Amino acid sequence: MVTVSSPATWVYALRLPHDPRAARVARMTVRAALGGHGMSEVLDVVELLTSELVTNAYQHTRGPASLRLTALGGGRLRVGVWDSNPHIPAPFGKRPGEQLPPAATDADSGRGLHLIQAYATSWGGWPIGDGGVLDRGAGKLLWFEVGGRCTR
Repeated sequence: MVTVSSPATWVYALRLPHDPRAARVARMTVRAALGGHGMSEVLDVVELLTSELVTNAYQHTRGPASLRLTALGGGRLRVGVWDSNPHIPAPFGKRPGEQLPPAATDADSGRGLHLIQAYATSWGGWPIGDGGVLDRGAGKLLWFEVGGRCTR
């Protein structure tokens, strides 16, 4: 009998259309990938935080988004979401240790990025491209990591 063991590092990438169902598709993809690689201990957190980033990409852009799941080894997982809006929101644009102001208690939104700050081991973001007319790669990449030791 042949035994197949999962590699310690792997990558999955998914292109998401500008569609209100994109967050659901992203959650299903996360569930399938992490379940298939035996990473159920981080599944709920990764699913929630991925959904927040993909929902923000849908709400703040008019174009597609991309999701990338990367197992870094040592139990660490990095999730990146690219979209076409170059604005880097807090906490991604803040220095380590800098806290977001609390969301207003009567606000309909504004809590998702607090979840990243509360549950991710580390996070970051950077602009992609210069945003020129011919620059099809313009936008930003936001990422977070869970598991392993803190790198932020």
